[in-house]
Amino acid sequence: MSEVLAPPQAAPAPRVAVKTEILVIGAGQAGLSSAYHLKRRGLAPGKGFIVLDRNPEPGGAWQHRWPSLTLSTVNRIHDLPGMKFTDAIGTTAETVKASVAVPQYFAAYEKEFGLPVYRPVEVKVVCERDGRLRVETDRGLFSTRGLINATGTWETPYIPDYPGKDRFKGRQLHTRDYNTADEFVGQHVLIVGGGISAIQLLNEISGVTTTTWVTRREPQFRDGPFDEDAGRNAVAMVEARVRAGLPPTSVVSVTGLPVTPAIEAMRARGVLNRLPMFAEIVEDGVRWEDGTHIRADVILWCTGFRSSLDHLAPLMLREAGGGITMAGRLATQVARDPRIHLVGYGPSASTIGANRAGSAAAAELMAYLDLEPAGQVATAGSVADVNA
Repeated sequence: MSEVLAPPQAAPAPRVAVKTEILVIGAGQAGLSSAYHLKRRGLAPGKGFIVLDRNPEPGGAWQHRWPSLTLSTVNRIHDLPGMKFTDAIGTTAETVKASVAVPQYFAAYEKEFGLPVYRPVEVKVVCERDGRLRVETDRGLFSTRGLINATGTWETPYIPDYPGKDRFKGRQLHTRDYNTADEFVGQHVLIVGGGISAIQLLNEISGVTTTTWVTRREPQFRDGPFDEDAGRNAVAMVEARVRAGLPPTSVVSVTGLPVTPAIEAMRARGVLNRLPMFAEIVEDGVRWEDGTHIRADVILWCTGFRSSLDHLAPLMLREAGGGITMAGRLATQVARDPRIHLVGYGPSASTIGANRAGSAAAAELMAYLDLEPAGQVATAGSVADVNA
């Protein structure tokens, strides 16, 4: 039941806050999982809970991924609870673009379960107001007793601040900006980063032009199968950090990079000859401490993302070190404010983790707010009243 809000009216409108019991921010994997479980536990869609999504269409961050990312090259797409991916899409053909298939799946999912997703709505800030949480957006005000934040990381790309970065006369872009390898033909591309995305883009770009691969740490490749115990141990390490109030690390940083046939082919082509991180950026490339210089036309920063949580800053959830202390069964509950759950954060940043986190967050938040299964609601205004 995805709904698009009416455009802002020319005349000023009363700033009436739409009241709800639980508000979900974000309609990606974690947000949709949370919404599904809220409804399944008896909370009324549209009154007991609503979902706000900044994107104009369903699909979360998937709709913005590069065209060459297909169902065969994506790390893995897990089914949302209650609906299989193949049942909604009808194909798992390797050539199907992830940026097309996943949004189709999410759209079918929202419709099938009647989830009250309103878009495009960009949340600007969340603050305390008379014992409730006041949510200010570009389309009006919302007031909620509880909040499930599922904003992910796509909107917060991370590029480290290296000396000379502003002097570089070539092109700099982030994974988020990548479109196709063909745009780099005839150029020397310096790829920075040791994660899965860096490897995927290195593989593509090195097939059409010359590349240099640079990482801060020696990449850790993992041979052999990655079983359930190994997966649980990796997630547990990330979970331990957020329960201690430390900034989360990515799950892949503790699992290592799986050695796939594509990795073996890259080794055979000689494109996995990694160099350590450079000391500075110069006008035409980069330089190491020993004076070694490599010319580059493009620096592609595959250096990851940070959690998109700036809108929660007024709530003072962070510890001195920058992390947020998490609690709850699956570490989704903010220890400083149990009314707030973060899904898709820390150990739930993977798609399968997001599913489980959505279930836990829905159950724990409804219990904390003492909501009956039928969903006690108290509304003032409606989504139709929301104006910029």
